[in-house]
Amino acid sequence: MSGQDQSQEFARLARRGLLLVLSSPSGAGKTTLARRLLAADALLRMSVSVTTRAPRPGEVDGRDYRFIDAGEFARLQAAGELLEWAQVHGNLYATPKTAVLDALKAGDDVLFDIDWQGAQQIRARMGEDVVSVFILPPDGQALERRLRSRAQDSEEVVQRRMAAAAAEIAHWGEYDYVIVNAELETSLRGLTAILAAERLKRARQPGLAAFVGAVLAGL
Repeated sequence: MSGQDQSQEFARLARRGLLLVLSSPSGAGKTTLARRLLAADALLRMSVSVTTRAPRPGEVDGRDYRFIDAGEFARLQAAGELLEWAQVHGNLYATPKTAVLDALKAGDDVLFDIDWQGAQQIRARMGEDVVSVFILPPDGQALERRLRSRAQDSEEVVQRRMAAAAAEIAHWGEYDYVIVNAELETSLRGLTAILAAERLKRARQPGLAAFVGAVLAGL
């Protein structure tokens, strides 16, 4: 193998993927940030959750969620096929396990848009593979305005979501990073920087030892 070929070979270092977990109260902009990050990063893919809730306008089965009934959810849970699960606003949500484990082994990064309950479960099961980020609104008034701007939600739903938002925010201290989403582009740059730094951690690059050995052999 020529020196140039060897350099090209080891420039593609073997790495283990990571699980980027985003959580926030409803209305803080988490989903928008997730979509922007996915569009800008070809090495990142979205974890598609299963849920028992009905699709919202514009949502597509298999892209936004896999929409299933309670019986199918219970079957997956009993079979140990769920990495995490939670009940939110009376509906069940979960992450199928096999696809996530396969992605990690292949060196792919997976993005999760989940609440604090799911984040805790994934951290407990996957440990250092997890990078968690909590998204905060700039203030309570901004959060309420965002929730009320969703025309399909009734006043009762808005009030319930506001109460749930307070409970969700109480868990901000359990996350590796916190972003105050006052301005979308600034928040996106911060999120991109977090992902770039976490990818470069030595523990996530098992190919480094072989790379360094090749460098030393060429001296």
